[in-house]
Amino acid sequence: MKLFFGDIFPEIKINDDEQQHIVKVLRMKSGEELFVTDGKGNLAQGNLILEGKKANLDVSIIKENLPEFSPKLHIAIAPTKNLDRLEFFVEKATEMGISEITFLQTEKTERKFLNLDKIQKKAIAACKQSLRFHFPKINELIKLSDFLVNITSENTFVAHCDESLERISLMVLRQTQNNKNNEITFLIGPEGDFSTKEIELLANKNIKAVSLGKQRLRTETAGVFVAAWNYMKIIESL
Repeated sequence: MKLFFGDIFPEIKINDDEQQHIVKVLRMKSGEELFVTDGKGNLAQGNLILEGKKANLDVSIIKENLPEFSPKLHIAIAPTKNLDRLEFFVEKATEMGISEITFLQTEKTERKFLNLDKIQKKAIAACKQSLRFHFPKINELIKLSDFLVNITSENTFVAHCDESLERISLMVLRQTQNNKNNEITFLIGPEGDFSTKEIELLANKNIKAVSLGKQRLRTETAGVFVAAWNYMKIIESL
């Protein structure tokens, strides 16, 4: 499947950057089959029509409201100082079905600004590669305290490294979540972890702490690990 990004409704239009890629890089020919998704669960199938440097679709089938990954996973993560590591997390978590990403401003977060357009493009590329028809929602950087205002503690968990505090294992969490809501939120701290004050704030919000094992994982590794844990639940439910 040659999957590209564009609009489906009110009319089908392949994204301008995608058109250039089709014409100048892939050098596709008129009549070749391709697919277009809007990232909202809709998919158009048809054959390529080239008109100069413009690429259009002669539609044969439109599929609407294709199923989304379940359970949905929202990871709220402190952005790493190294952008390559952050983009690695976004790419791999997207391939494994993450539904939403929020970037957290914590006491130890070193990166204060993010190029969300670039990050969004990385997520879209990962969706096309993995044949996803629902793009993850990418949220702007937000202070931890502000993020906590609108969360539901019952389905929100935090992974931190403070071994002196009680933390449940992912296996236990998996068993307790099997028959609950199909949405879960995970908070992952910055390089250097959440501060003691922030961990206390999370505990006061009744957010349960989770252990990701005995190894100390990098921020982006922890994010990918949680995405993979959720992806295994998705696979087993198929």
